[in-house]
Amino acid sequence: MIKKYRFVIIIISLVISFGFPSLSFAGGDEYDSLPLCLPDQFYDPTLDCSPYGPTTYMMEMAEIGFTFPETPLPIQDPDPTLSEVEYLYAYVIPERAPIYRTLTDAVEKNKSNIIHRTTPGFTYVSITRSASSNGKYFYYNGVGWMSGDDLLFTPVPTFQGVEFLQTPEHEFGWILSTFAPGGKTETKQSPGYEKDDYTGRYLEHQEMVQIYDTVTAGNWNWYMIGPDEWLNQRTVAKVSPRSDPPEGLTWSRWIEVNLYEQTLAVYEDNELIFATLIASGKAPLFTYPGIFRIEEKLDLTGMRWLAGEDISYNLADVPWTMYFDEERAFHGAYWRASLGYPQSHGCVNLSVGDSHWLYNWAEVGDHVYVFDPSGETPLSESDR
Repeated sequence: MIKKYRFVIIIISLVISFGFPSLSFAGGDEYDSLPLCLPDQFYDPTLDCSPYGPTTYMMEMAEIGFTFPETPLPIQDPDPTLSEVEYLYAYVIPERAPIYRTLTDAVEKNKSNIIHRTTPGFTYVSITRSASSNGKYFYYNGVGWMSGDDLLFTPVPTFQGVEFLQTPEHEFGWILSTFAPGGKTETKQSPGYEKDDYTGRYLEHQEMVQIYDTVTAGNWNWYMIGPDEWLNQRTVAKVSPRSDPPEGLTWSRWIEVNLYEQTLAVYEDNELIFATLIASGKAPLFTYPGIFRIEEKLDLTGMRWLAGEDISYNLADVPWTMYFDEERAFHGAYWRASLGYPQSHGCVNLSVGDSHWLYNWAEVGDHVYVFDPSGETPLSESDR
């Protein structure tokens, strides 16, 4: 009962703030002497009430697909154990950290038994064993022993996308507020920045929203995510569900990467079954648009990238890797704290859990459709 009262108050507040929308009904003034229909029901001609006021507002919202209360997306959470890994991962702090042959050598800092040094640049190692001596910790990375003083352990992010029980009727997306004050995004009562009409409602980073309408104000599109609640397109990583493959193509099963929105969608039998956030290549190391196929699957692999004589990154045991465009691949990025922005060296970075889900679903030969609706991404290296 409390929820019902709260709902009625919200509707009345909207009417007071924005007035009564009007609709033309046959019969004209026959409704003038009737009370307004209750705001928790749609108009029914058999009812002895007037279809104006809140009821009209509800009918207009229903035309764009919004119901009171909001119909949730047909989703479910993936298996959370997909985010689990068998290693501890650690960032290497020094550029040339020593790796010792034995634990004793590491404890005693025996330089004569340094068997390797880590490469300069962005380097992560995977740890399988640990030990302590004299209050200090040491770790084995599959090659040798390293001092804990040289390592910064980082937890594997647990973000996961969502599975769909059916293709949703509306566009949807994830809030991107990493760089917003307080890490949250505030909605507006109207699209555009001309009015200072912020609602006081803040949305968390990576919170999901549905999109019911889009209008252009200034240089940006604005998304209506609820009654008199609007967001700038820059704050949402949007997915536009399809009922058929991209124009001119005849697949019924494919992986779709939207470079502008930084999202990935998976379709099977022409139904959306999974969607999530990604981090694709950042200029000048783009992820290029095109039509590809899954070429190779590796449950674990090391990744290195050379920049001149130096190694820009060296990443141990990258999980759930699938190559689709020569050296470009889908893979889990255990080092990536936040997705939804171009950040990689050309690969499509996913959370560990999402890369595991995709790896389990995909088969070698599956189609991959990569596109940029803005047209800003070059089609190849020669077009840069």
